[in-house]
Amino acid sequence: MTQVIWIVLAVLVTFSVGYLGYSKYLARFLELDNDNETPAHKYEDGQEYVPSKKPVLLGHHYSSIAGGAPIVGPITAGAIWGWVPALLWIAIGNPLMGSVHDFVSLSGSLRHEGKSIGYIVGEYVGEGGKNMLLWFAFLTIILVVAVFALVVGIVFNAYPEVVTASLVYIALALAFGVYLYQLNGPFIPGTVLFVTGVFVGVYAGIQFPIALFEPTAERTAEMSVIVLLGGSGSWVPGAGALGGNTAAWIPVIMAYAAIASALPVWVLLQPRDYLSSFLLYTGVGGALLAIIVGTLLGSASEPLVIADSIGAFNGFWGVEGAGLYPLFPLLFITIACGTISGFHSLVSSGTTAKQLNKETDARLIGYGGMLGEGLLAAVALSTLAVAGFPDPAGGIGAALPNFATGGGIILTSLGLPQAFGAPFMALVLVSFLLTSTDTAVRLGRYMMEEIVGLPAGQTSTGLDLGGGIRSMLGELGRGRYTNPIIQCGLAYVMVVSGQWVVLWALFGGANQLLAALALLTGTVWLANWDKSKQLYSTGVPMAVMVVITVLGLGWLAFYQNIYQTIIVGGASGVQLFATIIQTLLALTLIGLALALVKKGYDNISTVRESYGGGMVEPSDD
Repeated sequence: MTQVIWIVLAVLVTFSVGYLGYSKYLARFLELDNDNETPAHKYEDGQEYVPSKKPVLLGHHYSSIAGGAPIVGPITAGAIWGWVPALLWIAIGNPLMGSVHDFVSLSGSLRHEGKSIGYIVGEYVGEGGKNMLLWFAFLTIILVVAVFALVVGIVFNAYPEVVTASLVYIALALAFGVYLYQLNGPFIPGTVLFVTGVFVGVYAGIQFPIALFEPTAERTAEMSVIVLLGGSGSWVPGAGALGGNTAAWIPVIMAYAAIASALPVWVLLQPRDYLSSFLLYTGVGGALLAIIVGTLLGSASEPLVIADSIGAFNGFWGVEGAGLYPLFPLLFITIACGTISGFHSLVSSGTTAKQLNKETDARLIGYGGMLGEGLLAAVALSTLAVAGFPDPAGGIGAALPNFATGGGIILTSLGLPQAFGAPFMALVLVSFLLTSTDTAVRLGRYMMEEIVGLPAGQTSTGLDLGGGIRSMLGELGRGRYTNPIIQCGLAYVMVVSGQWVVLWALFGGANQLLAALALLTGTVWLANWDKSKQLYSTGVPMAVMVVITVLGLGWLAFYQNIYQTIIVGGASGVQLFATIIQTLLALTLIGLALALVKKGYDNISTVRESYGGGMVEPSDD
C-alpha cells in the first residue's frame, strides 16, 4: 500500500526546486533592488503604509491567503478523479503558475505605489478595463461567499463540536479586540491567555456539541448533541439536497459574514486573524510533523497509508456516483487556491505591497507564501487519503469532513487522541472559511465603492436613499450595511439549489479566470516596462488559464446547468432560479474576461510595435 508521506515528499521536492531556482531567476528578471524605496517607506502613515519585518509580513500574508479553498479543492478533486491527478496539478502547477502569479502581482503593485491590479490594468488599457476587472472580481466574491458558507454548514453538520468551538473562538476574538484596543492590555500575556482559550474551546465543543436540527452525520449518533430547534428541519430551503441542519446553518453563517464585514476592523477582523494564525501553524505544521513521525515510527493509531477507497486515478470522467465531470478542464478549476488563485492578487497587490520593507522581501512573501498554501493543499489531500471516501454516491460534499477525520488520525502520531484531534482540525478548516467569507464580503464592498464612485477614505451607510433611481442604486450598492445584504442574498439563492459540485466548480472557474486576468495585468506591465522583457513566464500561464477556465465555465453553463439541470432535470422553483443565476453569472464572467484579454492583447501589440525606449503612455479610453 502507498504511504501518505509520498504525497508530502513529492510536493516538497518540486516546491524546493521552484523556490531555489525559478524564483531566484524571477527576482533578477523583475529587477528587485533594495536601493529602491518601497511604497511602505515612501508613504508611511502608520495605518496602511507600514514597513514590516519579513517574518511578520509573511505570517500576515500567509494567513490572509490560506483560507478554506486549498483544503476543499484538493479533497473534492481527489475524491472525484483520484489522488494522483490532484497531486500532479498541485506539485507542478503551483511553482510554475500560482507562485509566479502571486510574485508578479506583488512586484507589479510595488512598482505602482502599492496600487491594486485594477488600478494597474487601468493605467495601460484604460478606465474601461479597470471597471471590467473590478466587476469581475465583485461577481467572483459572491461565489466565494456562497461556497464557503455552504462548506461551513457541511462541517457544522458533521462535527457539531465545532459549532461550540467556533462560538467560543468568535467570542474570544471580540474580547481580544476590546482587550487590545480599548483596555490597552499587555500584548504577550493577552496572546497567551486568548490562544489558550481557543484550545479550551475545542474541549468545550467536545463536551457540549450544538446543532440547530438533528444532524444527519452517522458519527453524531453516539454523541449527546444539544439540538436547539428540534426536528429534522425538512422545511428549511435547501433541506432536500443538503439536509435540514446543514441548510439551516447557511443563512446563519451569511448573516455573521454580513455583520462582521460591516464592523470596524479592530472589533473582529484583526484579532480574529491573529488568533487564527496560531490555528494555522498548529494545524498545518502539526499535521506535516505527524505524517513524518507516524511514518518513521509507526506511532499513529492507524497506518498512514492511502485508503483503498481513494483511487490513484478514477478515469477521465471521475468516480462513479459523482456525476459526469471531465478531468479536463474541471480538475484544474476544482483545485483553485492550492495551485493558483486570483483572490491572492487582491491580497498581494494593494495590501501586502503597502507593508513591504525591502523589494527583495517580495520573493519569500509572494513566491514562498504561495508555496506554503500549496503545502496546505498537500496536507488536505493527505487527510482525505488517510480517512478514505467509502460512499461517493453520497455526494462529494460528504468527503469534506474527511479533513477533520483524516487529520485526527494523523495527529495521533503526536499522542493526541483522535476525539480531540478531529474536532481541532475541523475548527482549523472552519476558522479559515469564516475568515475568508467575511473578508470577501468586505472586499466586495470596497470594489463596489470604487465602481460606483466614492472618494477614498469615505464610507456610506447605504441608507441615504434620496435622489433618482441611479443615485439610489448606487447608494445601496456601496453601502456599508446594504452591500453585504445584496452579496449574501444572491449567494444564498445559489446555495439552496443544492448543486454543490457545480457551485464549487463555478467558484473555481471564476477564481482561476481572475488569476488569468492578474497574469494578463502583469504581462501588460512588463510589455510596457521594457521591450527586452520576455513575456513567457506570465503570458504562457495566462493563456493556459484562460483556455481552461473559459472551457470549464462553458461546460458548467451549457451542459451542467442548461442541459442537465433545466432540460433533463426539469428544475423548477428556487432551483431553477438559482440555476439561471449561475448560468448568467458564468456567461458574464466569460464575456468580461475575453473583453479584457482583447484590450490587454491590443495594448501589448501596440507597445511592441511602437516601442522607442521608455515607458509607453497609458491608454485613455
